Amino acid sequence: MAKPEPWRQDATAYPVITTVPLRYSDLDTMGHVNNVAMASIFETARVHLHHLLGQHPVDLGTRWLVAAVYINYLREAHPPQDMIVRSAIGHIGHSSWTLFHAAFQNDVCVATGDTVMVVHGPKDTRVISPELRAIMDTYKPTIAAAQDAR
Repeated sequence: MAKPEPWRQDATAYPVITTVPLRYSDLDTMGHVNNVAMASIFETARVHLHHLLGQHPVDLGTRWLVAAVYINYLREAHPPQDMIVRSAIGHIGHSSWTLFHAAFQNDVCVATGDTVMVVHGPKDTRVISPELRAIMDTYKPTIAAAQDAR
């Protein structure tokens, strides 16, 4: 994955904030947040954003599956500060969408991540409904550079 665009490190670009407390198990032997722990931190933020959509995939007769995860580690992250994850929904396709995340400590971006999600279910339900798409649109990145990037 290429180095993230500058706007991806701008906290104001993301409409959703999730605070994730660090656990001792998130640390590696060097005393900083482990690479795998960062994936879990982004997972927590992803689940939080999906709850904000107000529709559970089971209620829609589908499942939402992770198709791909991309993480850029920009700086080391250390305890005891919580990880502040800023999130937005990027590209929305026919049956998939991409979530954008940026993790911050002390107002400095330490990592960015993208998660590609897909709708899976019976053949006629493998699309993002117009209602869900409209809700997702409210969680798009909020700065001009982000709009241009899509």
